[in-house]
Amino acid sequence: MNNLHDNNNHRSLTTPTTVLDFNNLKVISAVGRGAKGVVFLSKLKAKSTTCDDDVPKKEPWIALKLISKALLQKKNRNNGECKRVLFEQQILRRFHHPLLPRLRGVLETEQLTGYGIDFCHGGNMHSLRKKQSEKTFSEEIIRFYAVELVLVLEYLHNLGVVYRDLKPENIMIQETGHIMLVDFDLSKKLNSITPQSLSYNSSPSSDSETQNRRRKFRHRWFSRFYCKCNSGIFPYDSDGQLGTNSPTRSESNSVEKSNSFVGTEDYVAPEVISGNGHNFVVDWWSLGVVLYEMLYGTTPFKGTNRKDTFFRILMKEPDLTGEATSLRDLISKMLEKDPDRRIEVDGIKGHDFFKGVKWNTVLEIARPPYIPHNEVEDRKGFSKIEVESFIHGIFFPNNGVGEKNKEGEKKKCEEENGENNKNYNDKPGWVDKLNHNPTQNNETFVGF
Repeated sequence: MNNLHDNNNHRSLTTPTTVLDFNNLKVISAVGRGAKGVVFLSKLKAKSTTCDDDVPKKEPWIALKLISKALLQKKNRNNGECKRVLFEQQILRRFHHPLLPRLRGVLETEQLTGYGIDFCHGGNMHSLRKKQSEKTFSEEIIRFYAVELVLVLEYLHNLGVVYRDLKPENIMIQETGHIMLVDFDLSKKLNSITPQSLSYNSSPSSDSETQNRRRKFRHRWFSRFYCKCNSGIFPYDSDGQLGTNSPTRSESNSVEKSNSFVGTEDYVAPEVISGNGHNFVVDWWSLGVVLYEMLYGTTPFKGTNRKDTFFRILMKEPDLTGEATSLRDLISKMLEKDPDRRIEVDGIKGHDFFKGVKWNTVLEIARPPYIPHNEVEDRKGFSKIEVESFIHGIFFPNNGVGEKNKEGEKKKCEEENGENNKNYNDKPGWVDKLNHNPTQNNETFVGF
């Protein structure tokens, strides 16, 4: 995996980026939407793949993420939203990893900005789990996906990038059955970490010392949580500018900390809620939540509302019911509320749950537990005007022109493609990749 990282430094800076337009791609259908944009299933025509030797000459399917410029302008406080879009494209150019998307090209029109990445035929991890008879995975299947998630997060951290939005909806299943991590608009570039700073602090301590430490953390975080709630400001409204006064490890001392409040509520780490600043270890917390959800079919701190969920994240221990296993032990170490004591990559890769895993070759020899067999139907695409009108109607629903255009497009879609597209605006694909209550404040991203 390190070779992939090393070989990418020169390649990412010299490979030209394909310029996409509605003449060199075909937009087939909308497959998902987020807070600022819509993702379309599209086909890149063969003539537009000649600038990258790694891209096959056939017509590949791509996921085209398009963002409304009008919406960006409306939301753009301190130029933060535009910087997020630019950052996401910059980071995609750096990737050279089998579990991360390739940037297929960028698109710009008078009304839209966006880019294309590899399309994943198998949907996302959330929908895959829902298809299981018990809505959960076996430990063997969890191990396979956990290995790949550890590897891709390690790669990101070695690039100096903290992901900050790990959740099943962002874990796609490629045509090969391997995962692909997507959506980097909440990611942030931190100062690069050193290999020495990745080690897990496994110095022995008594149970009583551990409990006292946890009790102090809970008291401190609960006090801030209580004060914010009683002042009329909930934790997710905080600007996160509180200082950091907790003891730190070598990793925390070697990287900057971000103070912004970003993430998806069920997966956000305690230190993000508390506003003490956070770094790479927030991703290991989120991975613990994801593994818990794979094992139990629900997230560990789900509350009746966002405030209750945050309270549980800060104050409650995860309910790891069942016999003691190495998987449950790993999850408990990832869901350590004190970020300075949370297990990290070296401790994770050396954990008993991964005993026998050959980390350097696992992606070459491992057979994925699920191989998608979804055939993508190729049909007549939509024009630039139709796509722009559709996106405008989604994000500006009270605009009469937008609503009229959207209805006209829906009718046209039904006439051209038959009964299968009658649920054009409310088809399951629309909600498959929705951001579930993402909370984010603007912040300045550090470019590459």
